[in-house]
Amino acid sequence: MNDKILIYVVSVVSIAELIWIIFFEIRMRRVFGGKSAKDLEGLMKEISAEIQNMHESREEIEKYLAGVERRLLRSAQYVGLVRFNPFHDAGSDQSFALALMDEKKNGFVISSLYGRETSRLYGKPLIGGVSTYQLSKEETQAIELALKR
Repeated sequence: MNDKILIYVVSVVSIAELIWIIFFEIRMRRVFGGKSAKDLEGLMKEISAEIQNMHESREEIEKYLAGVERRLLRSAQYVGLVRFNPFHDAGSDQSFALALMDEKKNGFVISSLYGRETSRLYGKPLIGGVSTYQLSKEETQAIELALKR
């Protein structure tokens, strides 16, 4: 009698293991899409190569952006233009003051004074938005206008 019970228990356990293996096989096919181990190895190599390419592309993009960042620091980021008439005998507002500064507010202000008989051009350096040279009212306005934008 004990032998029959033992055979019955072993049979039930074997059937349960068989069912578990079948379900496991079905789940594995869903995960791997029916590919063989050799196909999966190739797929893993392709994925690894793609990840490496992405890292290389990222490094190139970071280098490019660093260069853009350096150029941007030196570019004109503050611009102010004031037109005016310094001489009452001349026509309209042909004279101007132009302020150009980078991100650190370093740059210059250029003034052009236009008259009937003569024209003059002046340039003054700016460091931190301030010049060591005396500025005209229009040059100061051009700097203030640039810094407001």
